[in-house]
Amino acid sequence: MKKLLFFLSTMVLCFSSGLFAIEEITRKINSGDTAWVLISTALVMLMTPGLAFFYGGMVRKKNILSILMQCFTMIALISIHWVLLGYSLSFSNGNKFLGSLNWLGLMNIGLGSGPYSDTIPHLIFVMFQGMFAIITPALMIGTFIERMKYKFFILFSLLWATFIYAPVCHWVWAKDGWLASLGALDFAGGTVVHINAGFSALAIAILLGQRKNTTLGPTPHNLTYTLLGTALLWFGWFGFNAGSALAANSLAANAFLVTNTAAAAAAISWIIVEWIFSGKPTTLGMATGAVAGLVAITPASGFVDVIGSIIIGALVSPICFFMISFVKNIFKYDDSLDVFGVHGIGGVVGALLTGIFANPAINEAGKGMLFGNPGQFGIQLISVISVIAYSFIGTIIIFKLLNLFIRARVTDKEEAIGLDLTEHNERAYTLVD
Repeated sequence: MKKLLFFLSTMVLCFSSGLFAIEEITRKINSGDTAWVLISTALVMLMTPGLAFFYGGMVRKKNILSILMQCFTMIALISIHWVLLGYSLSFSNGNKFLGSLNWLGLMNIGLGSGPYSDTIPHLIFVMFQGMFAIITPALMIGTFIERMKYKFFILFSLLWATFIYAPVCHWVWAKDGWLASLGALDFAGGTVVHINAGFSALAIAILLGQRKNTTLGPTPHNLTYTLLGTALLWFGWFGFNAGSALAANSLAANAFLVTNTAAAAAAISWIIVEWIFSGKPTTLGMATGAVAGLVAITPASGFVDVIGSIIIGALVSPICFFMISFVKNIFKYDDSLDVFGVHGIGGVVGALLTGIFANPAINEAGKGMLFGNPGQFGIQLISVISVIAYSFIGTIIIFKLLNLFIRARVTDKEEAIGLDLTEHNERAYTLVD
């Protein structure tokens, strides 16, 4: 009888301890914050399929499936890479330049909150950041459309996610990252996502060379797809930026507001510039301008007020338009869908202007030049130059090493036939019902 009572009392204690442990795990977690970041994660995930249509409409019809395939491949491939390796290298405590393997395969991560937010489960933060890791290499697809082999694309993307994205992410967003320690401001990915992808894309465009029998610009077969993709990107960007507050609070509300405002200002600005220099406003121009505005406001969205966002949106479009319409034609690099011209340059504009317009009344963590802190602009400049150099040079090294073993570019015949057939044995459109 004594043994039975001892056994039952032990079981009660163990069960009670488990309840107390669960209560402790969930005590600080806020349901509103958690719900908002869950929704934001889904919004950012939607951006990669949106990107597929944005890019897909701008290519020739014989290559649209290859674009869709590459974008959806990033969702699947980087999702696995992220939970096994990428998240640990990006966010775990290591050194100032790279995380450790403490969270390899998400081990040592429980059900409670993590070091980056007390009010949401750590696993939600993992998923939210994973969506950023997915779309960043997907952005580069717009540079090498219609001419990169699918096998090379897969292996290159894995290497790039490991050796370029993870270190840069750690520099900027990890608690012990060297640019974070320096005080660099990047609320939602101006340097980590857009500059990183944009300048890597420029390196690929130079190494891969121009497409055959086409201009340096896009050759759109279905601009309605591109406008649909723009709408999905704009919609998803609210999760991208406002979700980076990691809470349902006033900072998220400000990020939501300035994201929409900057995109609108940039779309209008692009139309005006295009009207002046090209004679007519175009749907492609408006779509490109809106995306440029979304790119530029990304690093600033948690730091600037609405007037700052209008200025950022109005300024970024003329700069990106100049890079796409004049600089690209001078140097003849085939940045086919203007990843460098929009994301790389737009990211630089946004990161530097954050150092000017960051308003401590919006976020006390950021104080720009206009608010009495001229040194912030210098910090932003160091951040921009560091990421440009690392991503550009690192991409060249990865590309050249991999190209020693696997051919990067399709043959001229395969390019003429189209990648839908030569790489995937499919057609997007048929002549029969």
